[in-house]
Amino acid sequence: MAGHSHSANIARRKGAVDQQRARTFNKCARALQSAVRQGGPDPATNLKLRYAIEKARAVNMPKDNMERTIKRAVGEGKVDEELVYEGYGPGGIALMVTALTDNRHRTSADLRNTFEKGGGNMGSPGSVGFMFQHRTILVVERGTKSEDELMELALEAGADDVRLDGANATVLAAPNAFLETKSALEKHGLTFVSAELGYVPLSTVPLPDKKAASGILKLIDLLDANDDVQDVYANYDMPAEWLDELAAEA
Repeated sequence: MAGHSHSANIARRKGAVDQQRARTFNKCARALQSAVRQGGPDPATNLKLRYAIEKARAVNMPKDNMERTIKRAVGEGKVDEELVYEGYGPGGIALMVTALTDNRHRTSADLRNTFEKGGGNMGSPGSVGFMFQHRTILVVERGTKSEDELMELALEAGADDVRLDGANATVLAAPNAFLETKSALEKHGLTFVSAELGYVPLSTVPLPDKKAASGILKLIDLLDANDDVQDVYANYDMPAEWLDELAAEA
């Protein structure tokens, strides 16, 4: 549920651990390759590559894997396009989908079919984008820290909001504060679940029942299964117990 409860959605996706881990690493590798092809293999001069490396580190992608991916990408292939698709899911839930593709026509057709298969529809550019903000999204493990302690650490690190969700907390900051905020939180010993530049909804839409909740989660999973898709963000809100029940049924 990347948006209202980013960390809960990440936890749910870890149900099929091995398969999801491989998919996550593949997406990180794709982002690393694209960044290298756009700006070269040196993260000191390639900000996009630094972002991709930090995102991969946060999901524990092995350093050797990252280094091999970066080396292979030097001088290889054409640059993938970075695209954002917008649309609606069941119940009128707004979705933002980020992708890297070497063929926008193929990806657009595939995602349009996926939206329709999942009971939604893909919209035109700008159709739902105004409902989201581009933000730094850092999900960390809470450990023994209280809400006040986490908020104090986050504000000192340059963040402007903290949202608690069970054992995790989502720290939000401006897009240009990604590296500074992540580095500051690392110095305080916080363990990262994920770290990215993504889309956060300005407001959320409560789901009316578990059937609607199941429908939107299935659509997100279908979209996420596409190799070109990097991330999916949505503006829905659902009770935590529904998420647990649906995860147990999956």
